[in-house]
Amino acid sequence: MQDDILELAYELSRVTREKIHVIDSVMREARFLAINTRIEAAKAGQAGAAFGLLADEMGRISARIIEVATELRGATDSSTSRLQQAGSELLQTSLGERFTDLALNAVELIDRNLYERSCDVRWWATDSALVGALADGTPEACNFAADRLATILRSYTVYLDLFLVNLDGKVVACGRPDKHRKLYNSNMSGEEWFTRALNTQSGDDYAVADVNTVPALENAQAAIYGTAVRAGGAAHGRVLGVLGIAFDWGTQADAIVKGARLTETERSRTRVMLVDAQKRVIASSDGKGQLVEQYDLKVSGPQGFYIQGDKLIAYARTPGYETYKGLGWYGVLEIAHVPSTAARHVVGGKRR
Repeated sequence: MQDDILELAYELSRVTREKIHVIDSVMREARFLAINTRIEAAKAGQAGAAFGLLADEMGRISARIIEVATELRGATDSSTSRLQQAGSELLQTSLGERFTDLALNAVELIDRNLYERSCDVRWWATDSALVGALADGTPEACNFAADRLATILRSYTVYLDLFLVNLDGKVVACGRPDKHRKLYNSNMSGEEWFTRALNTQSGDDYAVADVNTVPALENAQAAIYGTAVRAGGAAHGRVLGVLGIAFDWGTQADAIVKGARLTETERSRTRVMLVDAQKRVIASSDGKGQLVEQYDLKVSGPQGFYIQGDKLIAYARTPGYETYKGLGWYGVLEIAHVPSTAARHVVGGKRR
């Protein structure tokens, strides 16, 4: 609808200019005719006096019509310019608000997904097979825990792997040892997420790492969640080690940024992104800059949109979901070739 209004404004301006130009042309011809008539009337002397008066009147009327056409052109240009400006702003506002909603939807989808991951890691850490493996430390117990992790993975396809880590940081069991040979027996003691998980205060707490490529997982992109495994599976039991779960970030995030509800025309000129709290691009619909690009996002409030050159950038910060507070991430949509108006930044529907 907004596109139609803007197109009609441009069409009205074009047609009006065209018709005024036609009026100008006709009246100029009439003035030339009046001039020629006066010349011929003068040649005819007294006999042409009446024609001379008629020519004068034609000239006066032509001049007045040209004057009115000029005034009309000025008034029309001003009105159509304001109409085009209003149409552009209406289009921008409508597009900006819709794209802000899409940005919020993208970050909410990933938040809800990651909320489930935070629940999974805390739940599975109480599994008796995992508790037993870290308590006993025997090869048999660790193999049984690995079988248990493999069983979980067959039902939960959003994970690259699940792995059990002892207090020294050594991975003693994982769900896919054949696929991730580097993971089994690797040392996680230097990983921040491991240290934070080891120091959680209770079984209700968890730690999460920034999205990154993980060498032990064949350099796949992963978001690793971890929590302490405690004696007896009790919330405040003695810490025996850590359970780590590697969320398949690349596959799942790609589905979200490429699944935004855009028209085909919009999709061809829109980049959908997820950026972290440091404005690092962690997912992008065009596949560019992931985990390396620092996006110059200019935020003013939790959500909004702004114009930058011929681009409209809409964003929304994670609101969190249930007990998952989020990590300060943003959903971002950048669409190119937007009709420009005065630069502005809109937050919560208000122009700034």
